[in-house]
Amino acid sequence: MTPVNLPLHDIHLPAPIHWWPPAPGWWFLAGLVLLAPLLLWGFRRYRQQRRLRRLALQQLETLTDLTAAELVVALSRLLRQAAVSHYPREDCAGLSGSEWLKFLDRPFSDRPFSAGPGRCLGDAPYRPGVQVEVPALIDLCRRWLKKLPPQTVAKRRSR
Repeated sequence: MTPVNLPLHDIHLPAPIHWWPPAPGWWFLAGLVLLAPLLLWGFRRYRQQRRLRRLALQQLETLTDLTAAELVVALSRLLRQAAVSHYPREDCAGLSGSEWLKFLDRPFSDRPFSAGPGRCLGDAPYRPGVQVEVPALIDLCRRWLKKLPPQTVAKRRSR
């Protein structure tokens, strides 16, 4: 057999890989690095807005060992402090009696403070010997505290 001279070329290597455009994983990492401060700031703001609500709920849990008369006074004070911290002061600071109970009824449709177990908060702190449904009252106050709106930055700065 005779050797055949074929017109073959030498092996060519591919061009080196350039650094641009980066692979999708690098794009994801760059986006994460750029968004991380924004996400951390948002999470911190979220926690700060709900800090007073958490503290009020923790304080509510410490009131369970009080007598009924002491409990009503402590709950009235706790709800008023929470209201002044989360709502404009002129909306709630000067309220008493039935007006205070109407204010507390705002988040509920069934009026539990005016016509339910919370009605004792209207006058019981000032009148000893009032009948109090302690478990229902504590549960109602817990529900009210959980419905508090987030505290705004402007409200925190005005203190």
